[in-house]
Amino acid sequence: MRNRLLKGAGLVMGLLTAFAGCSKKEAGTGDTGIATATDTGAAATMADTGMAPAPALTDPNIVYILDNANKLDSSAGAIAAAKGTNSEVRDFAKRMMRDHHQLRQQGQDLAKKLNVTPAAPANDNSQADYDKTMSMLNGAAKGNDFDKAYIDNEVAYHKSLLETATAAMAAAQNAELKNLIQKAAPAVQAHLDMAQSLQSKMK
Repeated sequence: MRNRLLKGAGLVMGLLTAFAGCSKKEAGTGDTGIATATDTGAAATMADTGMAPAPALTDPNIVYILDNANKLDSSAGAIAAAKGTNSEVRDFAKRMMRDHHQLRQQGQDLAKKLNVTPAAPANDNSQADYDKTMSMLNGAAKGNDFDKAYIDNEVAYHKSLLETATAAMAAAQNAELKNLIQKAAPAVQAHLDMAQSLQSKMK
């Protein structure tokens, strides 16, 4: 069950990792000040498919991708807060639910202020991936396997999200959007650190 759950979650992270890889190539290699994560292997998988390089992403694309990323982790946290059996896992899930809801709200408020309408990048399938991941989380039985699968996914997810934030910083045209991403990065890094700490206890 755990492998199936992680495989489904990986579909959602594919868009984020592909975005990170494409944007890094197009935007240069300047230091953005945001911590980067190690490659999860998804980018190499994408490269092996023979897909054409994605076009440069616009600010509306970045707003859309980040909004969906925060929506996913807030929703996953809500499920794990209810289904988790380990008290630390439940507490972590509640924090993900709260923090990513706040990050999503900040992004939506900025988009409204800047009059930026979120726009899906070409070939986006994030809604289908979101639906599949939520279905698997909801359908998984409670217990240690669920807790471990959720935390393993959170580690991989937050690594990918840091890569996405780094790429978004390089690709974003609006200074306020860049600033929002830079302010969010330490929170995402803290989430990764917490998830890795929990993961080490569950081995």
